[in-house]
Amino acid sequence: MKLLIDFFPILLFFAAFKLWDIWVATGVAIVATIAQIAWLRWSTGKVEPMQWLSLGVIVLFGGATLLAHNDTFIKWKPTVLYWLMGGALLVGQLLFRKNLLKSLMGAQMQLPEAAWRVLNWSWMAFFAAMGVLNLWVAFSFDTDTWVNFKLFGGLGLMALFVVGQALYLGRYLKAEESPHKP
Repeated sequence: MKLLIDFFPILLFFAAFKLWDIWVATGVAIVATIAQIAWLRWSTGKVEPMQWLSLGVIVLFGGATLLAHNDTFIKWKPTVLYWLMGGALLVGQLLFRKNLLKSLMGAQMQLPEAAWRVLNWSWMAFFAAMGVLNLWVAFSFDTDTWVNFKLFGGLGLMALFVVGQALYLGRYLKAEESPHKP
């Protein structure tokens, strides 16, 4: 259910673009993200900082798109979000000497410090590359291709990256031992 809620705005953006145009899709994305945050706040009582950041970015860049009637702003939105996420990991690591991924996920898994560092740096690199890739697709191809990439390419690359991360982490995660050994 959480996955559906997380992807709700992008799915509606995609559908609205296919049915109408970028302007309607942008408005739908703004409204859907506000609805997403309201639903999370009402149903769970809390909203993650990344979700607040996403709301701010879509309202800012989506609003600029609609006010200026220029789709350049909405095309920059994924890149800005990727770079903000990667930048937060970078600032945490270099300025505060804190691995934010470990802070977020350390309760779920035990890893050696070296593995946490690799994980953190690989996510920084992934977010940086995704930001560049988004700009390349957005400004080298038509808007329809960019919208398709935003949904299928972006999510597909994220899924592949997560699978790669899982394979890397597999060597560090120990299977739970059975309480009844033969």
